[in-house]
Amino acid sequence: MTDIDTTTDTAPAAGDPPARLVSEVEALGQRMAAVKENIGKVIFGQHDVIDQTLITILAGGHALLVGYPGLGKTRLVDCLGTVLGLEDKRVQFTPDLMPPDILGSEVLEEDDSGKRSFRFIKGPIFGQLLMADEINRASPRTQSALLQAMQEYEVSVAGQNYSLPKPFHVLATQNPLELEGTYPLPEAQLDRFLLQVDVGYPDEESEKKMLLATTGLTDTKAEQVLTAEDLVAAQQLVRSIPVGDSVADAILKLVRAGRPNEAGDPEIRNHLSWGPGPRASQALMLATRARALLNGRFAPSVDDVIALAPPVLRHRMALTFSARADGITVDDIISRLCAPLG
Repeated sequence: MTDIDTTTDTAPAAGDPPARLVSEVEALGQRMAAVKENIGKVIFGQHDVIDQTLITILAGGHALLVGYPGLGKTRLVDCLGTVLGLEDKRVQFTPDLMPPDILGSEVLEEDDSGKRSFRFIKGPIFGQLLMADEINRASPRTQSALLQAMQEYEVSVAGQNYSLPKPFHVLATQNPLELEGTYPLPEAQLDRFLLQVDVGYPDEESEKKMLLATTGLTDTKAEQVLTAEDLVAAQQLVRSIPVGDSVADAILKLVRAGRPNEAGDPEIRNHLSWGPGPRASQALMLATRARALLNGRFAPSVDDVIALAPPVLRHRMALTFSARADGITVDDIISRLCAPLG
């Protein structure tokens, strides 16, 4: 069972004539340009990171932000909550963090008549935008508390199911340097993240702007552009964007070629221990639609597939020991997979 609903057809709905769909895409494209402009007041450079994170949210998914300390990952999530009008929560993952610290817990209360009953106190997961900071520092038991929420958008506590607010997104951060005392995310949880967004250092010009803007007496603040309701409507619009056969075929060809038992390229087959499953195809389909909408385009292209292949696939593939010993990276394999499409 996958966590991404793909019941929407690749053609526009019958009640939405193409002219109306085009006007809605153009209007939302303008609003998303304003979103990026406001984020740019706080986050300098990092254009690919901002775009990929917005693509994740527009597609209704979750993102894993991987980068060194001090690159603005936490600030980005906080800024997104403001600009998109979402209720944001933050949880600092530590080895002593327990599932109730995320989900919430039941407490025993006694009323004036002496009658006792349990009352559920909701945890931070009931926010619309949850930042799981340094997610790999918590134990596997605590990490697994997010699995049901990320897939089914509800949590179960003491036999009761509680629905999460809409929209609901998890933006988790991970430091690739300090691995001591951490717990690698299991493959099942990695697969729940729509994109893995690698956060690098800003370019020199952007870093200079950041120095001048953040060390003065005043600090620039981002302003709200969308509401939660606007975002839900945008996510529905993403699913209405048509996808041509050439794009759908490119997605299938790319994902299936990344599986060791189906790869036609012996180099790829020998260097991978496991590859992306059907959820990767679903993620890539939604992400290409969201990227087209973010750029104000009516439909995605094969170029969108190639551009989004690394963040969609890099956490859904694993290299063999010999490949790692030879210095081969997952991104090298993805580039080889994309070569026939370009």
